[in-house]
Amino acid sequence: MTVVAEIGEMSEPQQFLRNVVLPCRPVILRGQVAEWPVVRAGATAAELRTYLRRMDAGGEMDAFFGDPGIAGKYYYNADLAGFNFTRRRMAFGAALDLILSDVSPSQSVYIGSVPVGDYLPGFAAENAMPLVPAAAGPRIWLGHASNVSAHYDTVDNLACVVAGRRRFTLYAPELIEDLYVGPIDHTMAGQPVSLAAAAVPGDPRYPRFEAVRGRALTAELEPGDALYLPKLWWHQVEATAPFNGLVNYWWDAFALGPDAPYTSMLLAMIAIAGRPAPERRAWKALFDHYVFREHGHPLAHLPPERHGLLGPLAENYGKIRARVMYLLRGGS
Repeated sequence: MTVVAEIGEMSEPQQFLRNVVLPCRPVILRGQVAEWPVVRAGATAAELRTYLRRMDAGGEMDAFFGDPGIAGKYYYNADLAGFNFTRRRMAFGAALDLILSDVSPSQSVYIGSVPVGDYLPGFAAENAMPLVPAAAGPRIWLGHASNVSAHYDTVDNLACVVAGRRRFTLYAPELIEDLYVGPIDHTMAGQPVSLAAAAVPGDPRYPRFEAVRGRALTAELEPGDALYLPKLWWHQVEATAPFNGLVNYWWDAFALGPDAPYTSMLLAMIAIAGRPAPERRAWKALFDHYVFREHGHPLAHLPPERHGLLGPLAENYGKIRARVMYLLRGGS
């Protein structure tokens, strides 16, 4: 395995966008949030509980509960029909008490993706993150030791450790064929996971994975460290201390409008995936030419004033979107 590249803390959003986000490679930002009050409070479970309890708005959310036998690995059951944990609706403060009042519990407890603005008003102001857009509101993840299977996000992710330790094991998007991905609509928490990366080494069900296991990147994070994860990078996340806390930000750094690439992929699946192989190859050629553009702009041989809808995307976004919506409504 290779260790993820590291840099020091950053303060300028444009520098972060240019030097970290634009290359689309994972980067550790050591000490990026070391001065946050929540990181200082995270030195002990009691201090962290007191700090977060002060802001608790009393909202309810889902908490995951796992028996000791799963060793914090929240996953499918043996036949993939269900899961090896239970989900319970409860007040955020009650879950916080369970996690931070007993760090050696009979059951492990895990809460994740909790919108800070709704549940902990005032947190974002005290623990500011200048590198991401203001609309990218923070989310908090708390729990005992846990292991979240390798999955991807369809947006950019800045993950900041505020208590405990996190180990990330990362796989590049182009390795997807060898990761043996599970269902996309029957998942633990929204995103599909790699079944191979969650299995024991040498599992005969996933022979191709052994050839790419060594191509994983690893990142070991302490309190105050942050990790930038580009879209579609697979990441297994292990929280290795008795209690752990993480705050993350999700945003799309390069969106020109409300439409997401994942939506386009789902539409392409129903429109193209079931067609004969020769036709799929023909459509792939068009996608490569017009969308992925490995060889440059598809109308580079014409003067810019003749590019029409293929001119600057910022100027033509609305026109193309209107055309797509018209076609989806049955237009021709």
